[in-house]
Amino acid sequence: MFNLRNNQISGSIPGEIGNLKNLVELHLELNHLNGPIPPTLQNLTHLRLLYSFNNQISGLIPPEIGSLANLMDIELDQNLLTGPIPSSLVNLTKLNYLFLSHNQISGSIPREIGCLKSLSQLYLTSNQISGPIPGEIGSMKSLVELDLDSNNLSGQVPPLSNTSNLRVLRLHYNQLSGSMFEQIVNLSKLAKLELNSNYFSGSIPPEICQSGELYWFTAYNNQFTGPIPHSLKNCTSLVRVRLEENQLIGNVSEDFGVYPHLEYMDLSSNQLHGDLSPKWGECYNLTTLQISKNKLTGSIPPELGQLSRLVVLDLSSNFLVGEIPVHTSSLTLLSTLNLSNNQLSGRIPQQIGILANLGILDLSLNHLIGPIPVEIGDCLKLISLKLSGNDLNGSIPAQVGNLVKLQVLLDLSHNSLFGKIPTLGKLTMLETLNLSHNQLSGSVSNSFQNMLSLSSIDLSYNDLEGPIPDNRLFRQAPAEWFLHNRGLCGQAQGLLPCDSSSKEKVFGRKKRKVLLYVLVPIFGTIFMLLMAAVLYHKRRNITELPRESRNTDFFSIWNFDGKVAYEDIIRATENFDGKYCIGTGGYGSVYKVELSTGQTVAIKKIHSAEDQGVADEKCFRSEIKTLAEIRHRNIVKLFGFCSSPQCMFLVYEYVERGSLAAILTNEEEAKQLDWLKRVNVIKDTSQGLSYLHHDCSPPIVHRDISSNNILLDLDFKACVSDFGTARLLRADSSNWTTLAGTRGYIAPGELLMTHP
Repeated sequence: MFNLRNNQISGSIPGEIGNLKNLVELHLELNHLNGPIPPTLQNLTHLRLLYSFNNQISGLIPPEIGSLANLMDIELDQNLLTGPIPSSLVNLTKLNYLFLSHNQISGSIPREIGCLKSLSQLYLTSNQISGPIPGEIGSMKSLVELDLDSNNLSGQVPPLSNTSNLRVLRLHYNQLSGSMFEQIVNLSKLAKLELNSNYFSGSIPPEICQSGELYWFTAYNNQFTGPIPHSLKNCTSLVRVRLEENQLIGNVSEDFGVYPHLEYMDLSSNQLHGDLSPKWGECYNLTTLQISKNKLTGSIPPELGQLSRLVVLDLSSNFLVGEIPVHTSSLTLLSTLNLSNNQLSGRIPQQIGILANLGILDLSLNHLIGPIPVEIGDCLKLISLKLSGNDLNGSIPAQVGNLVKLQVLLDLSHNSLFGKIPTLGKLTMLETLNLSHNQLSGSVSNSFQNMLSLSSIDLSYNDLEGPIPDNRLFRQAPAEWFLHNRGLCGQAQGLLPCDSSSKEKVFGRKKRKVLLYVLVPIFGTIFMLLMAAVLYHKRRNITELPRESRNTDFFSIWNFDGKVAYEDIIRATENFDGKYCIGTGGYGSVYKVELSTGQTVAIKKIHSAEDQGVADEKCFRSEIKTLAEIRHRNIVKLFGFCSSPQCMFLVYEYVERGSLAAILTNEEEAKQLDWLKRVNVIKDTSQGLSYLHHDCSPPIVHRDISSNNILLDLDFKACVSDFGTARLLRADSSNWTTLAGTRGYIAPGELLMTHP
């Protein structure tokens, strides 16, 4: 055996390795190897195991590999391999495992692969393989796991009735079509089936759970029609089910049973009807229940309050009636509660404040009445609060101004709220604020000037008056944000400039409140001193990372419980298994992770080589310090971090399309990025940099803007990422920095200065 596993070795695989003719096992995995696979490997005629996964090996898979007749296990996943799968693999009749996932392999799956009668696991996920699935795969009786997801496969799936031992079938994220009715009808041992994000049609086979062992079934984002398979009702082995975004019909109160192991259920965007059964309250392990955008009727059963592990509850866009059950206050782990766009009535329960982990609350577009409960100010982890489109009255509770983690949205519009806008200056991360279509009065507080992350604010259709704050957001605001108020003035478009009389009118009202002017500064000073101490303590927690001698310390910046999130990430990545890796750089590897809440995040795991430890930890600290306190729509969001002797990683929002560099080097994706989209990418990047340079205090310089560090979402919106080399510019000190950045993107004169 030749074992160089996980030794941080770089360079190419030496051709001389072919001289080890008696070699049985070759371990080269988890290094930084690059270059092609040398053809001299054909000399290793006794080789049974070839491991070289998680490197940067490029070029073709040499056809000479087919001469290694004793090979039983090939694992070349997580590399940069290109070209087709060589048909010479047909000679490897003893092969049990073939792992080629996460490369850039193209062409079609060779029909000869069906001759590998001993093959039990075939993994080709995340490549650029196209064409149909060859029918010969259906005759591979030894096949136990077949993973072809995330490719460009098309056409119908061939019958798989002869692969009777198949337990895992993953075909998601392709362009496959047609029916799956007959293809899987005889798979009596099926335990995991993933069909999502294709063009499958027809009915889901009624005996999908004939094995009684099916625990993972995802078929979302297809064109399936017909009823919910009847075998699912008694399929007590189910752990995860996702059938959203199809055209399925059925009665939710009759077609589903009690599932003791079920953790995730999503039936959204179908045509299901009926009342919610109280039996859902007996699925005690549920963490996610989403049945939005259907035709559900009746009330929300109080039995849902028994789901003590529930993290996400989304019943939005149905026809539910009645009041919000008080029993929802028992769901203390709840992170997302979305009951919007129903016909719910009554008041918002005061017990809502017990939900201390709530991050997203959406009760909009219902018939709710009464005041906003002050207890909502106890939901200190809220990042999005939407109560619009109801008949709520009373004033906006001052406690809303304490929701300092509000980031995405605060929407109280289209209600009957009155009184003054409370001080919201502490909501420094908030991006969108909508208070329109109410009966709010008084002036617009200057505390809005502290809300540097705001990109949209709508105060229209109220009774507000006086000057608006004088900052860039308000000066550049469209007139629609202020329409139909009593007398707002200022430098914004569509508003009259403020004259001395309007200011005196406002000041006159203030002078009548002499007592408040005396008391507020006194108590305000005491309050600010206390807050400064708290903020100083929090800032030290952010910037002074735990030393290696300390235990794992996961600091929650966003809506995570540290210990739970850490364990969830380790479990979801199978301790950072290479199959979840979506990119590798000099600083760390990036993993796509779907948490138990259903949220997808990107994890950057920092390299732990001893010779890079100091530099990497410095970048690690810099990135956290930079991103922890800024929020902008064109800057990637940092959710949290972990620092421990075992590993260091950062938790970011997942940006779907990845880096601009990856898109530009992929011919098909580059075609989608037309000139208009490219101009918008430049604009988005410029806005993100402008925010860093002009709206942050102190200003921030990124120092490594390259196509690798610009990420694009599904709508091609750009975000600036990777702040490992960023610097804060202090006005009271010199700001000399060493050269940093990616070669090819550094200014030529600056680069020249480093080379004599």
